[in-house]
Amino acid sequence: MKKVLLVYYSQTGQLGRLAQSFAEPLRQSAGIRLDCVNLRPQRPYPFPWPFWRFFNTFPETVHLQPEPIEAPDIPGEDYDVVVVAYTVWFLSPAQPVTAFLQRAETKKLLDGKPVATLIGCRNMWLTAQEKMKTLLAQNGAKLIGNIVKIDACNSAASFITTPAWLLTGNKQYFRALPAAGIAPEELADGARFGAKLRDALVSGRALDETVFQNMGAARVNEKLIFSEKAAGRSFYLWGKLLMAAGRVSPLLRRALLAFYIVFLITLILTVIPVSAVVKQLLKPWLRGWLGRQKRYYNLPSGE
Repeated sequence: MKKVLLVYYSQTGQLGRLAQSFAEPLRQSAGIRLDCVNLRPQRPYPFPWPFWRFFNTFPETVHLQPEPIEAPDIPGEDYDVVVVAYTVWFLSPAQPVTAFLQRAETKKLLDGKPVATLIGCRNMWLTAQEKMKTLLAQNGAKLIGNIVKIDACNSAASFITTPAWLLTGNKQYFRALPAAGIAPEELADGARFGAKLRDALVSGRALDETVFQNMGAARVNEKLIFSEKAAGRSFYLWGKLLMAAGRVSPLLRRALLAFYIVFLITLILTVIPVSAVVKQLLKPWLRGWLGRQKRYYNLPSGE
């Protein structure tokens, strides 16, 4: 009997549906025992998000200082493979998933084990996955695959639709724009990857980087590489400043956060469109570098 552990946290329910799609072929196999564990924060994150709590969560999220979670009810330790499903908060893994990976018990669970990651997010996941790689390495895990599903609408529209969904609970708050979130057929496509893992387990093949290759598991949009790097640096620096301000006074942190929200909106409306034009002009000179970056971020699954 092969044993698989699937760990996830889903605030909106979308990632839960993706995780269950992935799990279904494994659950139906007589030769596999599947344990699905939904992580539970000690202080639940409401959905839709309250405005201030949403933005006030970002400093600790970016700096991997999560709020605690309840002890996960994991039936065993000797799993053949572990799947960590997560969504992206502020270019970082969602706090409950980070908290899980920082538990001493998790190191015992993952040490020496093959791990696959399953991401459901708006469109930027490169920085979050780099942090995930570090967290997995600290637990002694071996990353064998990364599967990514992103929102159906384009980047420009999702700048508006995704925050509106998170803050109101309405996927199509703006009727003139496409609905936020991952398309239903893409959520259902998670089953294709679960079936591939099932077949690998049943056949006894090695669980390594080849399992999910040539399946279109993780497609890197090279147009977003610069944007992610710039946004990641901004979140890191402002997050550090906000946490320092909070140690002085909660009111100071709140005032500084309000300033940052205005700064962020201004950045999105002005600097990002200009930088897109500049990137397009420089693309002929950056093609080699972008190609190397794309190949790196595609690992280990690749397109």
